[in-house]
Amino acid sequence: MSGLVEMPLFQLILVAAIQGLTEFLPVSSSGHLILLPTLTGLRDQGQLIDVSVHVGTLGAVTLFFWSDVKAGFGGLPRLVRGRADTPGARLTLGLIVATIPVILAGALLHFTGLSDAMRSAKVIGWTMLIFGFVLYWADRTGGQEKAAGDWTVRDALVMGLWQVLALVPGTSRSGITITGARRLGYERSDAARLSMLMSIPTIAASGFLLGVEAIFTATPQALRDSVIAAGMSFVSALLALTLMMRLLRSVSFTPYVVYRAFLGVVLLVIAYGGYGG
Repeated sequence: MSGLVEMPLFQLILVAAIQGLTEFLPVSSSGHLILLPTLTGLRDQGQLIDVSVHVGTLGAVTLFFWSDVKAGFGGLPRLVRGRADTPGARLTLGLIVATIPVILAGALLHFTGLSDAMRSAKVIGWTMLIFGFVLYWADRTGGQEKAAGDWTVRDALVMGLWQVLALVPGTSRSGITITGARRLGYERSDAARLSMLMSIPTIAASGFLLGVEAIFTATPQALRDSVIAAGMSFVSALLALTLMMRLLRSVSFTPYVVYRAFLGVVLLVIAYGGYGG
């Protein structure tokens, strides 16, 4: 089973580092992970490692935005009582609303097998290009009048619907939610902040969905590998988050768009040249 895959330490660290570095940048982690075995001949890392690196990135984003996460948890009791009258309660409500669409759509794709059918170099190459240019358009035409504190239930739902598109490999979850936020008029750093906060329940839900079977069927060696992968992805994701949030103070998303276009072209050349799926 895919959850039992064991691999060399070098490959384990490489996969975890790539996943961690690209999970929160708007460049698509799936595009990089499909390119890795295509270029190197390395085998697929397996479901358990996929879950582990997501646990690592979940830890990184939670730590980086701990003040927001703490406020959200603090507002949960008030929200349970039907009162979204504090910043924390409003944030939690927004995250719940934003997460529901992707959970429903993700479960549908997972249990019908459509998610695996879309995992190909051709699909990822085209989505890297198309949604890269969509991000560029949104970043250039979107306003700058809204801050994260202005997040409404309506805006959360709109961003949640944008997030559903990230279920198509190569779209980039962070990229498409930032796109949605910029179209709604959120300033760049706050668009990224909301996108990263939205990733917390989304990653947690997908990790639980994929991890139950993998964890209970894993060998001791595979479990050891999963701990290493989680730790490495945590470190690399924290570095990527720090870099992006600092850069957004002075630059736009254009460098990421250029990189997406380059990688998309590479994937399409590989796919249509007979080297990819």
